[in-house]
Amino acid sequence: MVTAARRAPGAPRTPQAPTASSSGASGTEIRRHELADFLRSRRERITPEQVGLVRGPRRRTPGLRREEVAQLSAVGVTWYTWLEQARDIQVSPQVLDALARALLLDRSERTHLFSLAGAVDPAPGTDCPSITPALRTMLRQLEPIPACVQNSRYDVLAHNRTYGRLLCDMDAVAPEDRNIMLLSYTNEEWRSSVMDIAEVNRLLTAKFRAAMAEHLAEPSWKALLERLEAESADFREIWARHEVVGAGGRSKIFRNAHVGLLRLETTDLWLGPSAGPRLVTYAPRDEETRERLERLQALVLAEA
Repeated sequence: MVTAARRAPGAPRTPQAPTASSSGASGTEIRRHELADFLRSRRERITPEQVGLVRGPRRRTPGLRREEVAQLSAVGVTWYTWLEQARDIQVSPQVLDALARALLLDRSERTHLFSLAGAVDPAPGTDCPSITPALRTMLRQLEPIPACVQNSRYDVLAHNRTYGRLLCDMDAVAPEDRNIMLLSYTNEEWRSSVMDIAEVNRLLTAKFRAAMAEHLAEPSWKALLERLEAESADFREIWARHEVVGAGGRSKIFRNAHVGLLRLETTDLWLGPSAGPRLVTYAPRDEETRERLERLQALVLAEA
């Protein structure tokens, strides 16, 4: 008869990991096991030479050892071991970012890692799965109506050519700076194109605060807020008012540098849950604006 070893009196209990096949396993438990299996598979496929380590003569482990991944990621060996054992521990986006780099994950694998961990990737420029080739085609077909895809943080994820010249030369803006909040407070070309910029920024900031309520702990949102507070005194003053307003379409007037005054009506078309990305269109409110948008499109095509 086989009996379990007795635990010495006063010895600490070792955290136990439930198996994914356990009766009544929750979705969270299953995801932890998927994450553990994924990390193990990525670790085993990488050779020491790929990450600048020397292969010793006694190495038997296929790929990297756990302690090597921990070293490369600057995390504790025990902590990383528990992660591969599907223990119930918390993983920050910063640690996931370090693991993704240590394990040489490509963009699809990185996205999968963050999804399994239930975390938001803080890396700027991360591909958005909602921006499909079909959606890019639709953006092009909407021209001369300016249109873009934004997320709830007001990052511009994709845009058509007329939107790219609507308020500034969007192609000249670095991808990590293509954020409506940043542009509206720090880009002079953008600011000079918006009529009544003070009132527009007040409403925009109120919408941003309302949206941020669901993302207060997320690194990408906190990083954007810190940058806005550091770079704009106007933002700091408006942010301190704690105003909130819900999302919704509204009339806007822009003074385009190439074709003059544009009177537009914005409409948000959600591509998923309300906290997710949305298609924003800028339809002309009068015939004069429609003609000017056509001229703007012709100008863009001439530049191509």
